[in-house]
Amino acid sequence: MSSKDKAIILLKRALENKKRIILIGSASIGLIILGWVAGHLNWDMIFNKESVSVPVVVQPVVYDGFEMSVDSFDIETISIRSNQFSSEILLERGVSMGTIDRLAKEFMYIFDLRKMKAGNRLNFYYTPDTLHQLQYMIYEKNASEYVVYNFRDSLQVSLKRKEIKTEICYMEAEIGKGSSIWQAVKDQGVNDEIVSEIVSVYQWMIDAYSIKPGDRFEVIFENQTVNNVSIGAGKVLAARFMYSKKWFEAYNFEQNGISSYFNQKGESLRRAFLKAPLDPSSFPISSRFSSSRMHPILRIRRPHYGVDYAAPSGTDVVSIGDGKVIQRSYKSGSGNMLKIKHNATFTTGYMHLKGYAAGINVGSAVRMGQVIGQVGATGLATGPHLDFRIWQNGKPVDPLKVESPPSEPVNPKLRPVYDSIVKSYKNEFVRYKKLATSSVDNF
Repeated sequence: MSSKDKAIILLKRALENKKRIILIGSASIGLIILGWVAGHLNWDMIFNKESVSVPVVVQPVVYDGFEMSVDSFDIETISIRSNQFSSEILLERGVSMGTIDRLAKEFMYIFDLRKMKAGNRLNFYYTPDTLHQLQYMIYEKNASEYVVYNFRDSLQVSLKRKEIKTEICYMEAEIGKGSSIWQAVKDQGVNDEIVSEIVSVYQWMIDAYSIKPGDRFEVIFENQTVNNVSIGAGKVLAARFMYSKKWFEAYNFEQNGISSYFNQKGESLRRAFLKAPLDPSSFPISSRFSSSRMHPILRIRRPHYGVDYAAPSGTDVVSIGDGKVIQRSYKSGSGNMLKIKHNATFTTGYMHLKGYAAGINVGSAVRMGQVIGQVGATGLATGPHLDFRIWQNGKPVDPLKVESPPSEPVNPKLRPVYDSIVKSYKNEFVRYKKLATSSVDNF
């Protein structure tokens, strides 16, 4: 073998050895890297499928008070203006006259489109794109009812109701100087509809016009809410009213299918007569019963055997009790007048009326609380008011001082149940009183 061939063989061996060194070195480095990675990996995460699943964050769908997805629409809300027509509103938003006509005719049985009220709200839901097409319209009929108009695909209209929740609440208030029941309730931040309920409970016993500073009351009542917002007061469950230094208690109880109010003794608070022919929480007394009053027009002193209630012309006047109309007349002094005979003892008169209710004529039978006419200013009157009078055994008496006998008491067979309810409410008054006192002390 020549020296040249030997040199070539040695060179090949040298190259092969170098490759082995490089491969061995690379493999060593690779093993070192793999070892480091293996030491820092969580193999449970690799082989356990549950461990490696990545949670998907889903954004919650936000709904408004009408169960509509807020993120799915462009929403517009307006209040209906006075003398604004529904057709005008819809035409401005791209609804054709043909569609409006269908809404008015085909769906009148659900809601008459023409009876939308000024001040109520309309909500419009459009596609959130450049087309901005109207998809839905919602009319808020009242606090709990709303009408949904669906303009997608086929025209649909539906009446829906929000869930009304009833909670039991307690309130106490005192009449301040120059104040009233209404103001006392307002100062407590309570829905003022409860005033009408309180007045209704005590309408046969307490004259709302003669309430004085220092008189006070406590009430346990139902409060109705929609979406945690109060929409009005339900019935009074129990009440205690300090009036003319005397407590008047009232407890709601049902017998013979009729819900009414009774005192602690089971006597009915309902009397044969109402205390007033107008809502006493709304209309003040402008002149009282007197044997010598300066007449506002004639400017002479003479008896005024009635009570004047100042009220706007057209205000409804009701009969204070069951009876029969014995006089319907017009005189220069009393104007339009009605007289109602209730029994052998009592007769009532209603003067200066603007007009009479339909069907009210001499001989007509009327019921307690029935509308018999409207406040006016006929005859000798400086302005609209009702002059209300009562005759007892033919003699005029002060309407504010007439005592009326109570109606049917709690049935003796039901007294154990009633007494148990009264005891329960008395305990509730004590508990609420302690809570109220505790809150003030802690404050």
